[in-house]
Amino acid sequence: MKTASTKWLPWLALVIIASVGLYIWLFWGNSDHTGTDSTQSLTTEIYTCPMDPQVQEDKPGKCPICGMNLVLRKADLTQPKSDKSESPEKETNSESTEKYQCPMHPAIVQDHPGDCPICGMKLVKMKGSASDQSKPSSSSSHKVAFYRSPMDPNQTSPVPRKDEMGMDYLPVYEEDSSGDTDVKDRAAVEIDPTRQQLIGLRTAKAERAGIAGGWRTVGRVEIDPTRVSRINVKVTGFVEHVFVDFVGRAVKRGEPLFTLYSPDLLAAQQEYVLALENRKNNTYDGQAAMYDAVISAVRKKLKNWDVPESAIARLEETRETTKALTFTSPVSGVVTSKDVVEGATLEPGAVPYEITDLNVAWVMADAYQLDLAQVHMGTRASMSFDALPDRVIIGTVAFVDPILDVQSRTAKVRLEVQNEDGELKPGMFGEVLFRGESRESLTIPSDALIPTGRGFYVFVALGEGRFEPRSVKLGEKSSDRVEIIEGLSEGESVVTRANFLVDSESSLRAALSAVEGN
Repeated sequence: MKTASTKWLPWLALVIIASVGLYIWLFWGNSDHTGTDSTQSLTTEIYTCPMDPQVQEDKPGKCPICGMNLVLRKADLTQPKSDKSESPEKETNSESTEKYQCPMHPAIVQDHPGDCPICGMKLVKMKGSASDQSKPSSSSSHKVAFYRSPMDPNQTSPVPRKDEMGMDYLPVYEEDSSGDTDVKDRAAVEIDPTRQQLIGLRTAKAERAGIAGGWRTVGRVEIDPTRVSRINVKVTGFVEHVFVDFVGRAVKRGEPLFTLYSPDLLAAQQEYVLALENRKNNTYDGQAAMYDAVISAVRKKLKNWDVPESAIARLEETRETTKALTFTSPVSGVVTSKDVVEGATLEPGAVPYEITDLNVAWVMADAYQLDLAQVHMGTRASMSFDALPDRVIIGTVAFVDPILDVQSRTAKVRLEVQNEDGELKPGMFGEVLFRGESRESLTIPSDALIPTGRGFYVFVALGEGRFEPRSVKLGEKSSDRVEIIEGLSEGESVVTRANFLVDSESSLRAALSAVEGN
């Protein structure tokens, strides 16, 4: 028995050792796999500032630089375990992964499309891979052109430096700065055809067309001062009767205005009658010549005192004097001033009436100094008034004021307009359109222009959904087109509809490029 048991002992020991080894192999293998999985899934919460990504905290709070609330972001604490042979391939794939960034909050970056957790805007695909952004190139194409402040793109420096808050200026490379446009704070944009249709984007080509220099301004109807007549008296007298008794009444030439009793006029009538009688009774040549001279002198005196010709003729015919002579209107027009009533005493030089001829009116237009070069003597202009909606009045420039008004920086342009029907009333306001001679030039629709305060720019379609802002210099303007002197070539297309939406996109892209250092 002893010999048999001794024989099986080695085999029993071998079985026990094998069992223990299998158990150890199974236990440590599972433990290593489980630990790897847990390591890969282990993450922590990090709070960072949207405007200053270098500020990171492990709890909520405010940014010590700009005071904004910190935003929650999850970050891996450990690196995933991988085989050495697979490491270069995975690293290359991670570096070439597409990144998406918020235009308003550049710190928000994801590897898939989505919405910004702060403002809700759609994330924009970032140009270039992670390796391009992290690995500087040693070639000459990546030479630094200048450095730009991350908070204010207008602040640049030729050498590295820090801004007022201690942040480093970001480098701008030569190939990046070469794509800058000539419009400040604007960048070229790309808009796919589907989005163009969605926002209603339309373009039009710059083409040569006839254009007449023209501009609009405000005009005011005024009285022609050269057609104003003042009725005055040259002798002392007393008004006995007034025929025209209110301002605004229309009178005709020769129409009675008032009667005036004057001792001087009565004496002159008596003198004239006496001279006529003496001339009739004395036919001798010497005496006749003398009385003819007296008659001529008295007649001239009556005419100088504005006694109407009809009253003198009646005096010659009847040889009877009139106590109160009737004075008539020397012109046709409208009474614009009246300073006489019955019983009033008029002294020499008094002006009882002012009568204005409104058959010709003046229209005074305001011309700014930029428009004066287009206005000349004889230039025709069309006028429209709210009171005359179905009528267009044509006038001619008769005078251009050589002196500008200091306050309004405008010069007065006078137009003469025929007004036989009297529809134009002094004091009326209307719109005046000046037109120059038509000529052929490069033009675009006026809707394509975007003002900057100092000039204008347009968005030029470069093809394949790309649009570039470009400054333009304008010439003459018409109702719907404008002349382009500089900035465009014939055949280039410009955005005419939805250009302000494109402008907003361009502004955002420029701001984003400034933050990124491009």
